[in-house]
Amino acid sequence: MSRLWGALLLRRLWVPVAWGRAAAGGARARGSTAAPDGIEGPAVRRSYWRHLRRLVRGPPEPPFLHVCQVGDPVLRGVAAPVEREQLGGPELQRLAQQLVQVMRRQHCVGLSAPQLGVPRQVLALELTQALCQKTPPRQRALRQMEPFPLRVFVNPSLRVLDSRLVTFPEGCESVAGFLACVPRFQAVEISGLNPNGEQVVWQASGWAARIIQHEMDHLQGCLFIDKMDSRTFTNICWMEVND
Repeated sequence: MSRLWGALLLRRLWVPVAWGRAAAGGARARGSTAAPDGIEGPAVRRSYWRHLRRLVRGPPEPPFLHVCQVGDPVLRGVAAPVEREQLGGPELQRLAQQLVQVMRRQHCVGLSAPQLGVPRQVLALELTQALCQKTPPRQRALRQMEPFPLRVFVNPSLRVLDSRLVTFPEGCESVAGFLACVPRFQAVEISGLNPNGEQVVWQASGWAARIIQHEMDHLQGCLFIDKMDSRTFTNICWMEVND
């Protein structure tokens, strides 16, 4: 997710080695794959030195140190489970560490593996006291926003505990710069494994439940814009544009 208000003309084929076949089966293209309706953005232009550096070093490989943005096919596929033999292994540990690193650097409260270009069922969640304090007390109370420690889930599943729908604004690092009101269940239970393969279960309500649902959606190729009230879709910089 997700901030508190609520990821060369040379092209390549990404064949994930450490993670085996991609969730959609076999190799999947990144950057060179057209959008579903053939909609493509403008060609990427890079400076000479960036072009040269890319030629020497090669393109970056997932898990990335940046958050993939809407339009990237990896955000629309269903993530595949992490295989049993990878539990506790170096690839999974690196992925988990990178999720936490990018999440904290972006000052967000949740991040999923697909947002770093890895179509696997892994997500990280954390709401620090410092981030909580950035939201006014009245809003914190209304949203039932309480800090919680870092949690990393592998192959998670979700169970609804309270089906009442609560609607609040939320955003997403993969749809950077935008917010919208999204209905979410009041309370849920998430269960799965930690990166060492140990069983973990967490029952959460309020804002924590919203964060969980947001990140679980990412593992199904779903973004908050698919569930939002489209009339509330907002560019967070709209006032600056008018100044």
